[in-house]
Amino acid sequence: MASVSIRSVKKNFGDVPILHGVDIEIVDGSFTVLVGPSGCGKSTLLRMIAGLEEISSGQIHIGSRQVNDLPPKERDIAMVFQNYALYPHMTVGENMAFSLTLAKRPQAEIDTKVARAADILALGSLLDRYPRQLSGGQRQRVAMGRAIVRDPQVFLFDEPLSNLDAKLRVAMRSEIKELHQRLKTTSIYVTHDQIEAMTMGDQIVVMRDGRIEQTGSPLDLYDMPANQFVAGFIGSPAMNFLPGKLLVNGGQCQVELNDRLLLNLPSPVQGQNGQPVVFGTRPEHLTLVDSGGISAHVTVLEPTGMDTFVACRHEGVEFSAVFRERHEFQLGSTIHLQPDMSRAHVFDAASGNRLAA
Repeated sequence: MASVSIRSVKKNFGDVPILHGVDIEIVDGSFTVLVGPSGCGKSTLLRMIAGLEEISSGQIHIGSRQVNDLPPKERDIAMVFQNYALYPHMTVGENMAFSLTLAKRPQAEIDTKVARAADILALGSLLDRYPRQLSGGQRQRVAMGRAIVRDPQVFLFDEPLSNLDAKLRVAMRSEIKELHQRLKTTSIYVTHDQIEAMTMGDQIVVMRDGRIEQTGSPLDLYDMPANQFVAGFIGSPAMNFLPGKLLVNGGQCQVELNDRLLLNLPSPVQGQNGQPVVFGTRPEHLTLVDSGGISAHVTVLEPTGMDTFVACRHEGVEFSAVFRERHEFQLGSTIHLQPDMSRAHVFDAASGNRLAA
C-alpha cells in the first residue's frame, strides 16, 4: 500500500488546457472518489496516475517515488476499466493469471494468488468459463480479480459500474466497498454518479472544468458545501435554490425571497445588507405546514412507497420536496413548505460561494 500525492498537475491537449493545477493528497489505505460531470477531467487525471497519459506539468508521487516518467508497469498500480477489458479467448482463470504469467512468476505462486482472488470474489466455480459465458457483474468481478492478483500498491477504478443495470450497480457497489475493507489497499475511483461517491468514498474530490471545487468526507460535502456547484451536485434529489437578497440588521440576518417572504437565519453570515444571494435548502429538509413558509405549486407527484417526491414551482423556479409520509396532492394545487433553517445555506449570487457564518 502507498499514499498518492498529486501536486500542481496540469494537462494540455495541444493548446487546450484540460487540468489547471490539481492538488490532491490521498492517504495510504484510503478510498478516494473523483466525481464530477462528464468532461471535468477526472478520467484524464486517473489515466495520468496510471501512466497512460503524459503530465504537462506538476508531480505525481506514489509512496516515496515520483512516477512522472515511469511506464505503467513500473508504477505498481492495477486498473479496473469501464469495459472490463477481458481477453475473450482466455478462461476466467487465465485472464486473472495473465499479468503474473507475463511476469514469468512461478506457477505455484500464480495458482495460489488466483485461488485467493477467486475466493474473495466468489469466482471459484467460474475459473474454467470464458468471458462470453458470464454476466456483466461476473465479468466485472473477473476484472477486479485480475487486479487483486497483482497485489498492487494502488487500485484505480475508471467508472467500473457504468455498464451495469441499476440493481446490479448497487450490489457491485457493496462488493467493491467490502473488498476495500478487506484488502485495505489505497483506491482511487472515478465516477459521475454522486450516489456512488457518497456511499463508497472515505474522501470525495469534486471536480469541474479541470479544477477541484472541494475535497472532503461525504458528510462534510453534504453538510458544508463550499459553493453552489458542490451543493447542487452532492445529494439526491438535488438541493433547491431560490434567488433573493440578504438583509442584515445588527446581529440578525434574513433572506428575502423574490415573493417578499422573509426567512430568519439562525446565525449571522458574512455578507452585506441588500447583497443578491441564493437560498439553498435540500428537499428532505422541508416540512409541510398549513400556511406560511414557501408557497409552491405542485407539478409532479412521485410516490415510491418508502417516501413521496413532490416536484413544485415557486415564482417560476423549479423546486422539490421529499416526505417520508404518503401524500396525495392534486397537481396544480398550492402547498406550503417550511425549510429547516438550521440546515439551510446562503450563497453569494455572483460567485456562487457559500456565505459562512
